[in-house]
Amino acid sequence: MANAASGMAVHDDCKLRFLDLKAKRTFRFIVFKIEEKQKQVIVEKLGEPADSYEDFTASLPADECRYAVYDFDYVTEDNCQKSRIVFVAWSPDTARVRSKMIYASSKDRFKRELDGIQIELQATDPTEMGLDVIRSRSN
Repeated sequence: MANAASGMAVHDDCKLRFLDLKAKRTFRFIVFKIEEKQKQVIVEKLGEPADSYEDFTASLPADECRYAVYDFDYVTEDNCQKSRIVFVAWSPDTARVRSKMIYASSKDRFKRELDGIQIELQATDPTEMGLDVIRSRSN
């Protein structure tokens, strides 16, 4: 079903892969892309469980918008192993204005399709989504 605001549909594969990340931990991260011609959000890249945060950030293009989710593992001050699912709305300053508008208007509907997101970040450059930022939002 398309989003009334932007006309974007969400491909079923997006929801299925997200469930795999959330429940089975099959993936470390997922990068989603809006296919403007098909008017839908699709899976662009899947990160292997052993992939690092650097692999994740490197998979986001420098001059194009994307949505992404990252399964962030950390240890609390009480020495407890925890995990948070982080949603990143990647919108670099160098992206086309039209692209930024489409991603911005489709974000909320797309996020509603992914049940279980615990942290949301809006990033225009890599410093806005550094591990330190995620750690500070995880506690």
